[in-house]
Amino acid sequence: QVQLVESGGGLVQPGGSLRLSCAASGFTFSSYWMFWVRQAPGKERDLVAQISSTDTNTYYDSAVEGRFTISRDNAKNTVYLQMDKLKPEDTAVYYCAAGLTRFRYDSWGQGTQVTVSS
Repeated sequence: QVQLVESGGGLVQPGGSLRLSCAASGFTFSSYWMFWVRQAPGKERDLVAQISSTDTNTYYDSAVEGRFTISRDNAKNTVYLQMDKLKPEDTAVYYCAAGLTRFRYDSWGQGTQVTVSS
């Protein structure tokens, strides 16, 4: 069955860094777009970053562009989100998702909590 398992979340001070990982199994990872989506308390889920199946196309929300970097390793069936210069407003549950196209989310992980606080 399809599984997406996030890891790497935690508590970090403002200005710090975290690297999230999402290990995928149960589907042809290299054929799927991958996404990082976050949900802050009381808010809807928002797309943070996406990467194409061939790693040639990326997109970032304006709130994170220049601070976050999405990447993937198709040999390891893993997608990453490097988060630098973290701000308190980055506090959220971060989910990875997979989709056959850039316009759909077919599967979700369980999420990992990121808290930015001094």
